[in-house]
Amino acid sequence: MDRLEIQSILKTCDFFNEFDEQYLGAIADLCRLGVYRAGEYIFRQGDFGENLYVVAEGRVFLERFIDLGTRKGSVVIKMLDKGRLFGCWSTLLDERQNFMSSAVCEKPTRALILRGSDLRTMMDDDAEFGFKMLQRLCFLLRDRIQSAYGAMEKL
Repeated sequence: MDRLEIQSILKTCDFFNEFDEQYLGAIADLCRLGVYRAGEYIFRQGDFGENLYVVAEGRVFLERFIDLGTRKGSVVIKMLDKGRLFGCWSTLLDERQNFMSSAVCEKPTRALILRGSDLRTMMDDDAEFGFKMLQRLCFLLRDRIQSAYGAMEKL
């Protein structure tokens, strides 16, 4: 996959679509492609995380295993298809953390993989870009928290 294809996928991404071509090009240079089979986990809850992912094609479920004593099971927090971003947000804040959910492919999936620390370097080097990234992150995390609460209500 070449830089223009990656940049085109980033343009469809709900997280990156408001950024200028200059930034999309720089972000595209940081990406590599991952290919996953249906049923394959991209990561599992509890794994150490340092990457962000953008679904290029396919579908990914974010799942969380919950143990409430007498009630145990997995709940789907969010279904993500083309253009959706997911992964380890803490790397954008220069923090190391384990994944709080699993990401499993519902069907064959291709995803852009982006190291959070590389994106963090871009944020540090350009304050305007960094501020806009943190704004986008706040809205995305709000959405994921609402999804998690909605999923827990189904237990």
